[in-house]
Amino acid sequence: QFFVFCHGLLQLSQLLVSGYLKSSISTIERRYGLSSQTSGLLASFNEVGNTLLIVFISYFGSRVHRPRFIGCGAILVSLAGFLMSLPHFITGPYEYDQSVASMFSNTTDLCQPGVPGSRGNLSDVGCTPHAARENHEVLLVMFIAQALLGIGGVPIQPFGISYIDDFASERNSPLYLGILFSITVIGPGVAFMLGSAMLRFYVDIDKVTGDDVQLTNKDPRWVGAWWLGFLVAASLVAISAVPYFFFPREMPKEVGERDFPLVLLRNLRHPVYLLVVLAQVNLSAMVAGLATFMGKFLERQFSLTASLANMIIGAVNIPGAMVGIVVGGAILKRFQMSLRQCSAMCVLGMFLCLLLAFPLLFLGCPTQKVAGVTYSESSEFGHHTLECNLQCNCPEKAYNPICGSNAIEYISPCSAGCRVVNINADNNSVLNYTNCSCISENGLAGFAKPGTCGTGCSHLFLPFVVLSCLAGILASTSHTPSFMLILRSIQPEDKSFAVGIQFMLLRVLAWMPGPVLYGSAIDTTCILWEKKCDRKAACRYYDNNLFRQR
Repeated sequence: QFFVFCHGLLQLSQLLVSGYLKSSISTIERRYGLSSQTSGLLASFNEVGNTLLIVFISYFGSRVHRPRFIGCGAILVSLAGFLMSLPHFITGPYEYDQSVASMFSNTTDLCQPGVPGSRGNLSDVGCTPHAARENHEVLLVMFIAQALLGIGGVPIQPFGISYIDDFASERNSPLYLGILFSITVIGPGVAFMLGSAMLRFYVDIDKVTGDDVQLTNKDPRWVGAWWLGFLVAASLVAISAVPYFFFPREMPKEVGERDFPLVLLRNLRHPVYLLVVLAQVNLSAMVAGLATFMGKFLERQFSLTASLANMIIGAVNIPGAMVGIVVGGAILKRFQMSLRQCSAMCVLGMFLCLLLAFPLLFLGCPTQKVAGVTYSESSEFGHHTLECNLQCNCPEKAYNPICGSNAIEYISPCSAGCRVVNINADNNSVLNYTNCSCISENGLAGFAKPGTCGTGCSHLFLPFVVLSCLAGILASTSHTPSFMLILRSIQPEDKSFAVGIQFMLLRVLAWMPGPVLYGSAIDTTCILWEKKCDRKAACRYYDNNLFRQR
């Protein structure tokens, strides 16, 4: 029982490390200027190390000291977690464009007529060869950490499960495995809640004092303390690893030797097995992509903070999926279903899920009006947007969005032609910008508030969450019946091997490509890229309708 307790704890903390990355992905994109394709690859890269080893580990499982192997794997996972947070400590503080001169820069992004165009361009500072190299180092460290995370995670699940199954009584074994299985489902939920908590802190909480931070967490330039969660999760893994070095080896009863390639072929030729696994692959690819980018989607569609988006996913969507899995298992047990009934139940669950998910295509709003990006005033007023700020010599890359009193968003105070900034003396934050030549109201120069105008979609947020949660519940009712279809359609002695192959196929065909495909699709909907040293960095604005549909 102590082993089951330790293993539950270890699995939870391991999932915290891998799940936490998904919760902070939009933040890491913003901090290091990554496209969603790159961040999707990063999120799925731990599966690479995992896949290479999982089959052999499952095959040689009975010949090694399993607890010690689990302990070593856990140490690797913990190391990977600490490595993930390393980029924060090897790079300088986060820099963003500001209207108030500060300790970072004495340039501002207000409209200053008469200053020549060679004004200190804010974003160009980071274009030295050193900065470019720093960015490569960050990516390299993160990809290595993800690969280690995958490799370290290999022995944890298969060895733990077989160890428990070997030594628990026949009566208790299903109970123990059920406990572990429910933990693997809860884990990601806890990870998203951890993300929600950590992203409320400012990223450089350890490098700058509170007074120097002029951003609130509602600001589109806000970057939360993404690295903190990795330290927490990695420490938990390290603590959970300790007991494993003290569990006995205790050789289980030997199973007759098996022929590796032969079993593989026998399983792959089985039509029911293949069809069910392919169905699971399709579903898992969707889940993998959603888990990675759902938070980002909520942030963009409904103008939420990263913290709140994670809270919704961790507190609503993931528990919904757990409910679905439990309900599916309960129905299965209550009605003692045949294989044909199992497959009918899977089909029904999926069909109902599709019906409920279809309206989600329409629940959202277009991108807010952004001058010069999604909207140009020339159609309405006859003068082109840019004429009003020609004399301002704006730095072209400045990004410090403000919302005009005419409900149009401008990329920076300079592009709106604002000449005056009013500051709240108490906490050094910007109150508003005035004397803006591009924001005309009744012929007078208008004013603007700092921050984005938002999509005005808050009324659709609740229906979206409810529908997506219900669709998730329905889809996950097919989880247990589809496993039953696999376990009952193959020869009993191939069971553990068939499940190993199934997970390998899921990794190669779903969990690896899923996030990359999603990320690439999201990238195609970007309408304004941040430029760093002439390369595309993170996306500033998406076409929200395309983002939602794709």
